[in-house]
Amino acid sequence: MDITKFVVASREKALFYGDYSTYRSQLTGKLLTCRKKLHIATQNRGKYNPNVKFSSEQIAENHGFLHLQLLTAERAYAHALAMKASHSEDTRGMSAKTKSRIIAKLEKAARIAEALAGTVSQGGAASASPVDKLEAHAYAALLRGAAEFERQNWEACLKSYSVARLAYLALSSHSSLDTFKDLLSETIEPSIRFAAYQAKIPRTQPIDAISRRAFSAADSSIVDLIKAVNGSVLESEEESGKKGSDGTPTTLTWRGREVKIEDAAIASAWASVETAKSKLAVKLASPVPLQPKKMAAAYDDILTASQDAVDATKQAIDELKSEGATQSDARMQRLQITRTAVNFELVSWRIGRNRVLVGEVDGALPDHGQPSGRKQAKEGSETARREDLPPRKQIARLKEKAVLYDGILQSIETIQELPGVANDEELTGRLAATSQYFNALKALAISRSHLIAGNDANALALIQHALNECSNALPVLSSEQRAGSSPRNLLVDKTDARQLHDMLCSELQRSRALVGILNSAKASSATTDNNKTSKPALVNSLSTYPDEGVDLENIVRYPPQMEAIPVKPIFLDVAWNYISYPDRNEKAAAGAAAGSAGKSQDKTTSASEEEAKPQKRGWFGFGR
Repeated sequence: MDITKFVVASREKALFYGDYSTYRSQLTGKLLTCRKKLHIATQNRGKYNPNVKFSSEQIAENHGFLHLQLLTAERAYAHALAMKASHSEDTRGMSAKTKSRIIAKLEKAARIAEALAGTVSQGGAASASPVDKLEAHAYAALLRGAAEFERQNWEACLKSYSVARLAYLALSSHSSLDTFKDLLSETIEPSIRFAAYQAKIPRTQPIDAISRRAFSAADSSIVDLIKAVNGSVLESEEESGKKGSDGTPTTLTWRGREVKIEDAAIASAWASVETAKSKLAVKLASPVPLQPKKMAAAYDDILTASQDAVDATKQAIDELKSEGATQSDARMQRLQITRTAVNFELVSWRIGRNRVLVGEVDGALPDHGQPSGRKQAKEGSETARREDLPPRKQIARLKEKAVLYDGILQSIETIQELPGVANDEELTGRLAATSQYFNALKALAISRSHLIAGNDANALALIQHALNECSNALPVLSSEQRAGSSPRNLLVDKTDARQLHDMLCSELQRSRALVGILNSAKASSATTDNNKTSKPALVNSLSTYPDEGVDLENIVRYPPQMEAIPVKPIFLDVAWNYISYPDRNEKAAAGAAAGSAGKSQDKTTSASEEEAKPQKRGWFGFGR
């Protein structure tokens, strides 16, 4: 019969384009069409008979009689809500006459639905299954709860809405549609929560406990129908284990301590966390390898669900404080444990998202580049050759990793500040070891940036620091083991810690070798420079042939230095004219003896020649 589907589809279609007044006018047209099809339409100038009764056999033969009753009840319901919406913005408030009319319309809709449920439940309806009967009773309870809500009869309202809630919970297990779940989350459960508040029921009680207590006064026929459809929703908390009737958990375990979840919002949010956790594991376990950004995007659902659980816990604590509860109250202590657990879960998944963003093995493996887009399109991402990035982009990538590690370390500090964590020595020690592990990864990333920049000594110091941090954390982390298919979170298993330790040992040896080579090169360069300084340059010894061969690296002295240069002073030119050498004097003495005879002639000749020659003036033979 699909009673719920027929009603919800009609409401959604009308409210999508208009309001309840539009819905009421559409129902009027549908009612006339349905009456004409059933041949019960009022004739021209005839008298309208609203109390037309139908038997269960007629409903079994033709579902049009069922739809006629549903449309009639829905029109009265739409009329009541249209009047309520039209007076909602009235500043003077709703008058008593209008309120009574609204209650009368809702009462009419509830009576029609209850009469329909009674007719469908009769034994003559051969085609009515237990599911159809339960749907009819759930729809009648839903309208009755709306009528009692407007009357402000909170006990009766809780009873009716509790019947509708448990009935729709049982029906939701037999259908894959979200129609029943939407009714529960958007209409029934908020109404139960408000009615319980008006009835002075503590807010910390979950909706499941409130609805069970109110449902205990329901008719036995409805109980039998729910048991026939899905009897597990009526099981008590002890019989159903740690899950509520709607599948939400009733207990929460934190560090071996089990606490009861008394708030419905927390239970629903915690159930969403468990569901998102299973979905995340399925996504990350896919055979197709995912890129780091896509893997990080898969954490969005579980982070949202965890944040909802944190918000619900904070709201419950604030409400309990507003009621005057002290810290010694058992309810407050349970909520504080729940707060620590849900915050730990949220921060743990944040750390997991950052861990998948930094790359494989928590970013310990060197990331030289990404697959080329052309290669990736041609050969696929698995077989594409990785192209080396330029040094500038490699350093930028390492800076991004360092920022992610800083975020992880800040998240670990947030966990250490949660209530109750400081008193847990085992957890505190594991958090300290985890912090040392990520400090080692951060130092490794910074050391690689120094290697790229050419600062080998700085890189060696950072790698030594990273190895010390990892060595201190390794004994604590060696006791942890993560399942192979579980998503990454705060837990660092022994495989990751051991792999990082081995990698740091090899990186330390490599850095030591690089620094040793650099120091050796500097020493040899200094020796060569000293040798060049002790030997004269080739340009200064051109008059001497080099016995050991020409040193082409020592042709001139560079950089040039201030030194003395041999020069001939100008006074040497002057002195040259007055210097007589020994050989010249000897020649003059020998010639004097031989030419004594012609001395007179020579004197005459020389005198005439001296008169013919001009006389020199000045130092250089020219003068004035």
